[in-house]
Amino acid sequence: MTPDLFGRHRAVLPDWLALYYEDPLEITHGEGRHVWDAAGNKYLDFFGGILTTMTAHALPEVAKAVGEQAGRILHSSTLYLNRPMVELAERVACLSGIPDARVFFTTSGTEANDTALLLATAYRRSNTILAMRNSYHGRSFSAVGVTGNRGWSPTSLSPLQTLYVHGGVRTRGPYAHLGDREFTDACVDDLKDLLGHTRAPAALIAEPVQGVGGFTSPPDGLYAAFREVLHERGILWIADEVQTGWGRTGEHFWGWQAHGQNGPPDIVTFAKGIGNGMSVGGVVARAEIMNCLDANSISTFGGTQVTMAAGLANLAYLLDHDLQGNARRVGGLLLERLRSVAARVPHVREVRGRGLMIGIELTRPGTDEAAPEAASAVLEEARAGGLLIGKSGGHDTSALRIAPPMSLTVAEAEEGAAILERALRSV
Repeated sequence: MTPDLFGRHRAVLPDWLALYYEDPLEITHGEGRHVWDAAGNKYLDFFGGILTTMTAHALPEVAKAVGEQAGRILHSSTLYLNRPMVELAERVACLSGIPDARVFFTTSGTEANDTALLLATAYRRSNTILAMRNSYHGRSFSAVGVTGNRGWSPTSLSPLQTLYVHGGVRTRGPYAHLGDREFTDACVDDLKDLLGHTRAPAALIAEPVQGVGGFTSPPDGLYAAFREVLHERGILWIADEVQTGWGRTGEHFWGWQAHGQNGPPDIVTFAKGIGNGMSVGGVVARAEIMNCLDANSISTFGGTQVTMAAGLANLAYLLDHDLQGNARRVGGLLLERLRSVAARVPHVREVRGRGLMIGIELTRPGTDEAAPEAASAVLEEARAGGLLIGKSGGHDTSALRIAPPMSLTVAEAEEGAAILERALRSV
């Protein structure tokens, strides 16, 4: 980024709007899995605009669909019939696994989670929400109110009463020393105890893999065990699939399917990758839940024709080219390669993840203390080597986040791993 643009940014935008890198980067264009900055430098993109460029940069099929739709009409609001919106809703409802599903489109994951919370609290007549420790659900007032990550929760004020549950982080906390089965049993017992001390909550909202929390996850089946307890009490399960949806985890199309032994969630939220950069989010729920609102509601920008055209083309490409399978295959190779590298780097506490959703947790060598300075140093070194990655973490952790477009090739995975190896060793 030029000093002039950086100065202009700081002069008119909020101080809390974070920028990566000591010398912030201006990305001017992209193609496939690569992007270029204003100085002409080329980078392999392993973060995809925060898991949003799901298929590829400048994907011709999406660009063509957007251009053709823009030439007809961009927008009309939900007050009028909208063919692309109906067509995408039909596809999402079918893929959701939720019976008698209804779909509502939003402009972001934050807005999708906000809508899910509105539906759950209205349906259950309760403003109490269960959420996971170390979680993140967006930046709106209600979403911040159910975010269990102090670094992303700027206020304790909230329209909701939120109670936080154990289980989202497998390798930290009071149950980390237990085996998977014992860990799940302990978290279920904790949930039951918590429910015995409060009025019936509306819902549990949970990310199958915690995104901003550093790509942490519980043992498979934990949320199925939670669901059994919740279902007995009529409490809804909201799966926040904003980062995990559309096959990114490789093994499943939705993250919740690793916990689907007792059926699908009552509500699923999605966003990010479905639009491949266009502003698309949404909520899927059973008709009785979606239709529970007894007041008028519309969306001005949710489901606009041009964003729906992008979503349809992007989803078709993902399914036609089996990008879920590619995420499983290439992601598995990348995960093992990075674990091999990490075994020789004292700062690395853990390499974890599924598919093309990989986290590398950094600590001070010989301790469990977070090492944010190490994470920042690796981020800078990776950029210098031609690789863009993300960072985040909660629960006093520092994690690198790796989530390339799901069309990543084996050669590109090897190239990125080699750059990451040099960056990690430089610490």
